[in-house]
Amino acid sequence: MKPILTPKVLVMSLVAAGLIGAGAIGYSERTSSVLANTNASAPMTQQVVGALGAAQNNAAIAPALPDFTSIVAKYGSAVVNVSVTAEAPPAATMPQMPQMDPNDPFSQFFKRFQVPVPRGEMPMHGVGSGFIISPDGIILTNAHVVDGAKQVDVKLTDKREFKAKVIGVDRQSDVAVLKIDARNLPTVKLGNSAELRVGDWVLAIGSPFGFENTVTQGIVSAKWRALPDETYVPFIQTDAPVNPGNSGGPLINMKGEVVGINSQIYSHSGGYEGLSFAIPIDIAANVEQQIVEHGHVTRGRLGVTIQDMTQALADSFGLKTLEGALVSTVEPGSPAAKAGLEPGDVLLKFNGQRVDNSAQLPVQVAEIKPGTTVKLELLRKGTTKELNVTVGELQNTTVAQEETGTQNHGRLGLMVRPLTPEERQQTGDSTGLLVENSSGPAAQAGIQPGDVIVAMNGTPVTSAKQLSELVARAGKHVALLVQRENVKIFVPVDLG
Repeated sequence: MKPILTPKVLVMSLVAAGLIGAGAIGYSERTSSVLANTNASAPMTQQVVGALGAAQNNAAIAPALPDFTSIVAKYGSAVVNVSVTAEAPPAATMPQMPQMDPNDPFSQFFKRFQVPVPRGEMPMHGVGSGFIISPDGIILTNAHVVDGAKQVDVKLTDKREFKAKVIGVDRQSDVAVLKIDARNLPTVKLGNSAELRVGDWVLAIGSPFGFENTVTQGIVSAKWRALPDETYVPFIQTDAPVNPGNSGGPLINMKGEVVGINSQIYSHSGGYEGLSFAIPIDIAANVEQQIVEHGHVTRGRLGVTIQDMTQALADSFGLKTLEGALVSTVEPGSPAAKAGLEPGDVLLKFNGQRVDNSAQLPVQVAEIKPGTTVKLELLRKGTTKELNVTVGELQNTTVAQEETGTQNHGRLGLMVRPLTPEERQQTGDSTGLLVENSSGPAAQAGIQPGDVIVAMNGTPVTSAKQLSELVARAGKHVALLVQRENVKIFVPVDLG
């Protein structure tokens, strides 16, 4: 049985590495070989001239190897080392709750808030990479690098160190935005990942195994790679060596432009085996802009399941082309259903852009502002049709961080998102935020994933940004109105 390759994130928990020496073969060996193969009966001057002429001809024919030194010298100082500290509870106990009348309608509600409280939490450390995109300290890295971090530290090449604030993370693209308090910092230049060609030389800079500003090179192996993970990203595949700790570092083209963020590898061992994957910088830059400006990421949604067109499928549907994305299911009540899309349709163009394969369509749809009406071109039973579809909004788990300095889940300790229409119907409320994750003060107060935050200190909450602003202005104590199942109750939270 062939071994199954599994994706490995590149951030490492414990740093352990050794030094490996490497040798080099000099040019003298080749020169000796050339001289030895010349005609021994010819005069020495003819032998030398012949050898030099052959060497010059070979040099003229051989392609010039890329020179990365100027790129590293210009942009290497904008690549940073990101170290994170997280807490892992080794044990937990149940907090003692006050005795309540069993006939009290809220007694069962309070019992459901009895969650484990960590004792003697042990710090865990990890290492990743990042790069500075603005002189005032905005840094891009991977979401999985800082996921669950209690503290994030950034180290520059000039040895300066800063505590970083997590502005926001977006798990659907695996992009995180950090901020350090500094000015006049060196920055990278962002390029256009759409212009990359398979075979182009690329450069990776990062901190593999904790070795800061390690430079490796390779070529673009493929584009639009869909991986079996939770993201929708069409990855750039390269053979540039990346290893644990390289996550979040830049992938740079020969113009010195960042074209991707190194994110994942495929490996049997957990180390580099020739398959590296990077998030296109076009996607990452869009995520960063939305997080900085709005505190969350908005994406368009159609409500379909699609797959690549194969020869067998094309023959089955009587199609002469293998282009496009085949619609396998249409979600009832979705924008696609309302527009008239049907299973078996082959999407050829979306909003005027060609759909060459199924990996392209999610990105094209995500870039459209919800509520916008666009044109779809499709094949249905061999006939070309056009439909107008009003794009919906994709619900996501982007986290807008509160003003906390280094707390990944904010001062409150909550990761939240707006309710979907179905969830609003289930809860019977048109407002509120669904708790995706709970830690710190919120977890200790008993709030857990699945709860709905309806209000804070009597003010209804409708967005993560609004909740962040309310927490930023709050004192040491807040009262959250929480709904669990069909019961609502105020829960006091000590922010410390």
